[in-house]
Amino acid sequence: MSDQWRKRWQEGRIGFHLQQSHPALLRHWASLEVAVDTKVLVPLCGKSVDMRWLADIGHPVLGIEFAPEAIEQFLLQRSTAVSRYSQAGFTVSRQGNVELWCGDFFHLHIQQAAEIGAFYDRASLIALPPATRQRYAFHLAQLVPPGAKGLLISLSHSEEGAGPPYSVPASEIESLFTPNFTLTFLEQGSPDERGRAESIWALERRGPRL
Repeated sequence: MSDQWRKRWQEGRIGFHLQQSHPALLRHWASLEVAVDTKVLVPLCGKSVDMRWLADIGHPVLGIEFAPEAIEQFLLQRSTAVSRYSQAGFTVSRQGNVELWCGDFFHLHIQQAAEIGAFYDRASLIALPPATRQRYAFHLAQLVPPGAKGLLISLSHSEEGAGPPYSVPASEIESLFTPNFTLTFLEQGSPDERGRAESIWALERRGPRL
């Protein structure tokens, strides 16, 4: 799985990347009422400019990404100085209010996520094959404390077996996250020319921590 995504970054096959902040993030983040100094976890972050938007409104951001190519491309978007260090198997690059941890999201431990108070998933869940999504939902629940709020942008389509991005219907989202999160469905986007439609969800971690 990680090798597949690394190859896509190396070959520039990143059609999922948006040049502007996701409209759903701009529409719905404020409704979560997350304090501006709350650190936001962004799993499988790629080089998403959504992290810049979150940082610019005051959030410290911790992005996790396996492909170093994605991290380097993100850092080149601005001329701000970058500091680098190693942390428990991760190579960390810090630029302004954004920390990018290069490594496997599933190797991030609760001690390393101690300051996390919110999360944002724009293309993480839909990047994972079915067998890995349950593990992802459980690991996210382990990392964030009770009361932590987040925004999930998912995708559904009728292309059987196609992906990534994979189709994750509402029924699966509810099955994956209901054990540890309160879910609120926010909106359903209109299908694009390929019949793919995004769904937007607000999540809040229920207690106690796993």
